[in-house]
Amino acid sequence: MTDKKRGYSQAQNKATQKYIKNNYDSVMIRLPKGKKEAIKNHAESQGESLNGFINRAIDETMQRDKENS
Repeated sequence: MTDKKRGYSQAQNKATQKYIKNNYDSVMIRLPKGKKEAIKNHAESQGESLNGFINRAIDETMQRDKENS
């Protein structure tokens, strides 16, 4: 028996996109070439996804700034 990757159906993709639209905001950032890979490698070394690491870094910085003001 051959393993087949199961793809998303169009209905699943549409539902996922609707969920994302209703529950998340998006921010686009521009980084110098190579920096994304460096951040991603650091995040993975900490057991985090790139997105999770960026969110944690923002949250911790905002909390620190609030405490220092």
